[in-house]
Amino acid sequence: MTRLGKKGQVSIPKTVLDRLGLEPETVLLVESTADGAILLRPAAVYPVELYSDSRVREFLEEDRMTPAEAARVRKRAGKR
Repeated sequence: MTRLGKKGQVSIPKTVLDRLGLEPETVLLVESTADGAILLRPAAVYPVELYSDSRVREFLEEDRMTPAEAARVRKRAGKR
């Protein structure tokens, strides 16, 4: 059992955290159900990297096929 704090915070008992393998600072999604229950789920958090236009151009340049590679692709496509 736990109690809702004055600021709306809830402490989850250590036994529950240990059983679920949750570490401190774990990000949780909070949902409410139609019957009034509160559901907590671990959230998957992935870092986001934003690329400048010049960095995107670098990626595109690195991915560009050489003329020899393009000829091989055209040759293989013609065989199928």
